[in-house]
Amino acid sequence: MKNKTLIFSLAFLLVAVLLFALPSHKETAITAMSLPLAGKQLKNEVAEKELIKKFRHENTWLQEIKSKQKWLENDVIRIPKQGTAPNVIINNQVYPIVSNKREDDYVSLSLNKYETENTEVTADELYALSYEKLSDVQVQHREELEDKTASHALYSISPDKKTTQTPILETTGDADENGRKKLTSKDVINLKKALDKLGVPKKGRVLVLCTDHVGDLLEEDRNFQTRYQNAIDGVISKSYYGFTTYESLDTPEYNDNLEKLPFESLNTGRTASIAFFKNNAAKATGSVKRFMRAEEEDPEYRKNTLGFRLYFICVAIKDEGQAALVSGKDA
Repeated sequence: MKNKTLIFSLAFLLVAVLLFALPSHKETAITAMSLPLAGKQLKNEVAEKELIKKFRHENTWLQEIKSKQKWLENDVIRIPKQGTAPNVIINNQVYPIVSNKREDDYVSLSLNKYETENTEVTADELYALSYEKLSDVQVQHREELEDKTASHALYSISPDKKTTQTPILETTGDADENGRKKLTSKDVINLKKALDKLGVPKKGRVLVLCTDHVGDLLEEDRNFQTRYQNAIDGVISKSYYGFTTYESLDTPEYNDNLEKLPFESLNTGRTASIAFFKNNAAKATGSVKRFMRAEEEDPEYRKNTLGFRLYFICVAIKDEGQAALVSGKDA
């Protein structure tokens, strides 16, 4: 009798444990729903980290500018402004020496938001193609973001207009068939002299030449031509009249008053090459987000939809070193 009672008690305890351990129908449904959501979130995070990892602007003038990720918080950059510099005393005989506090400040700027238009890839395409089109589409989105941020960055650090601190010189060479005066090596020398007079340090000057001006120098300066043909990683010359020199297809344009046209303006202006002092510019890459709807979530059209959002900024910290060579016009 005791053995039967013991067996019955153990069986009852086992059934209770099993009933307690098994999830309810509601819990099972929630778990089943959460698995694909977790997988999708993981794929998005992997894609976002991969984009940031490879977002380098390699072989472009932007690699000259230091990244200031430490200044970044919540897609806002806090740029420090130095306080008053100390006076330098020579052969001092008066003590105690005057002491002053340096009051620093900050300028906060929100990063620019760059978004790609969505790309659609159908399930039929993925089935028929021999390569991974979705991965290829993601690479294309990154490359387009790199191109757009680079052209916008150069626009941002170029001078708005001619001032005493931001020289804008016109080219003085022979006019081409359209009346545009060509860039000469002498014009580059004059730009160097203008920056020398402003006290811009010689080490760290960068010159980004537009396509027109590259062609002009190739015709006029054999020394430049030799360096251009031997260019490594997009750098034309490490020392062309004191400038580290690059070429860009997306330089800003200026009007006849030597004022910069709006970014991606539909109006045609004068082509220009841009100079800057790299220590007076900063860049930072903020957050990135991948937006993805898989074909499983689109039963009507059965296609994947993909797009990205990226926060990035490149700005001049000081005007010192900003300059431009604008194509002159034949009178």
